[in-house]
Amino acid sequence: MCGIVAYVGEKKAVPILMEGIHRLEYRGYDSAGIALLEKGKLTIRKAAGKIAVLDKILEGNNFSSSIGFAHTRWATHGEPNDSNAHPHTDCKGKLALIHNGIIENYKTLREVLAEKGHIFRTETDTEVLAHLIEEYYDGDLLEAVREALTQVEGTYGIAVLHEDSPDEIIAARRGSPILIARGEGENFVASDASAVLRHTNQVVYLEDKEVAQVRKDGFSVSTIDKVEVNPKLEEISWSLEEAEKEGFAHFMQKEIFEQPNTLENCLRGRLNFTDGTARLSGLRLSPRELADVERIIITACGTSWHSALVGEYLIEEIARLPVEVEYASEFRYRSPVVNPGTLVFAISQSGETADTLAAQREAKSRGAKVLAICNVVGSTIAREASGGLYIHAGPEIGVASTKAFTGQVMTLALITLLLGRIRTLSLERGKEFIAGLSKIPGLVRQILETDDQIKKLAEKYYTKENFLYLGRGINFPVALEGALKLKEISYIHAEGYPAAEMKHGPIALIDENMPVVVVALKDPIYDKVVSNIQEIKARRGQVIAVATEGDKEISHLAEHVIYIPETLPVLTPMLSVVPLQLLAYHIAVLRGCNVDQPRNLAKSVTVE
Repeated sequence: MCGIVAYVGEKKAVPILMEGIHRLEYRGYDSAGIALLEKGKLTIRKAAGKIAVLDKILEGNNFSSSIGFAHTRWATHGEPNDSNAHPHTDCKGKLALIHNGIIENYKTLREVLAEKGHIFRTETDTEVLAHLIEEYYDGDLLEAVREALTQVEGTYGIAVLHEDSPDEIIAARRGSPILIARGEGENFVASDASAVLRHTNQVVYLEDKEVAQVRKDGFSVSTIDKVEVNPKLEEISWSLEEAEKEGFAHFMQKEIFEQPNTLENCLRGRLNFTDGTARLSGLRLSPRELADVERIIITACGTSWHSALVGEYLIEEIARLPVEVEYASEFRYRSPVVNPGTLVFAISQSGETADTLAAQREAKSRGAKVLAICNVVGSTIAREASGGLYIHAGPEIGVASTKAFTGQVMTLALITLLLGRIRTLSLERGKEFIAGLSKIPGLVRQILETDDQIKKLAEKYYTKENFLYLGRGINFPVALEGALKLKEISYIHAEGYPAAEMKHGPIALIDENMPVVVVALKDPIYDKVVSNIQEIKARRGQVIAVATEGDKEISHLAEHVIYIPETLPVLTPMLSVVPLQLLAYHIAVLRGCNVDQPRNLAKSVTVE
């Protein structure tokens, strides 16, 4: 959620730090701050609101410091104001700390520290950490951080500065991502590689309960329990240019239009045309082990949960394996049944989603084999899984996920193909499935050519305050995803339903002012969807249909039709979702909303 970037080296720190947190704006935040060791003294500037407010405060200050850190906060404890913004300090104002995560036992710690004379100035849980480290500090900052963290319950990614240690930054993590980035005569700490990629692509990801001592000439990593660690240096594969808008008005728009390429990247090297199957060595499971799977659980949140629902339809229909889709936020609290034959998939774009990570750990603790489907290489979920697949979508900056959704569905389709060929799918049908997958990127390109048509449609409906989205079968999750996209970025109330469920309650809402988006494709249940549309029309509802190219019947029933190319019915979600992404985007733009950074939302949800 929040963003951290720290620097120690020879250059002026302020430009590097401010550029870094600007690159983390997409994560969601409501205040920002910076701390420097300027001429041996701690200097702090912070403010509620956008980073531009902090930029203004820093104007005209020619700070020469070459060590410091900056932070963007997404409020959890205490409202977003200047006081609660990070960094936070100890009583003497000699120590500064920034923090991502939640300290669950902060109230107890605060009471104990207050009794010892510590003075608290904010409503945050984070401030407790600054005073706790102060309590243990006797000249060794690293040791004080270690001691303090042994008392903490909850999650944290932190960076710490102290006037008595003017050449070092201490960083630590538990549950909230922190990486160390290695440069030439300089080093960085960050919560996300995009903050430092302009300077280096050489990074080390801290594991839980690890602490790093970072200086300009190097860094060392150890555990909280003082065990030295030899960390693995990794190379970020995507370039800074991939995280730029490249002429698009918004990152979300760019990412929608990137989908043909990202889907090709997801497929690259994974199709075995001769045997009609998929090459998925990342799963680290033999054909025998896959054949022994009796049941699959997929756990995820938000958009990833919708892709998981598509995966349920795919796997059950093609591979004939029972699949359950679980909200990750509920999974570990309901004592799930995990049998020896259960295979669990955890899906997360960022690979850092706190609820999904907790669900993954719960499944592992119950003896399940857990595989990850992620976008971010080296993320915590990816590292802790037994195996898994990257979707290779590149950096997704827009908070409302688009290309990650289609990449996740494509990945699930590849898993379906592999499982299907092992269990039920003939060679001929496997090759047919591959042919269908291979065409998907090109078909998405065709849909993107209808962008102007969809923009004109948005102009007719952007003033509406309520929408219904309906779909059936494998396109029911697409209705959910279309509704989520609209509500996320335009703040219009939108709900997705299975089309047949409309008459069990939502039909009461339908009148001449209610737009209803219906995914009505030529598939085995097309006639059922047409019947649902007729029910809407009988109540004067306004129908926007997503239909199969060449379907003339639908044009007599719907006010507006968006056509998509024909493909295998089980692969249609990767096509039918694209017009819904574009519709949500254009409506949000017309309403003057901040498309890339919608209110109250964060890109990577690293707290429960």
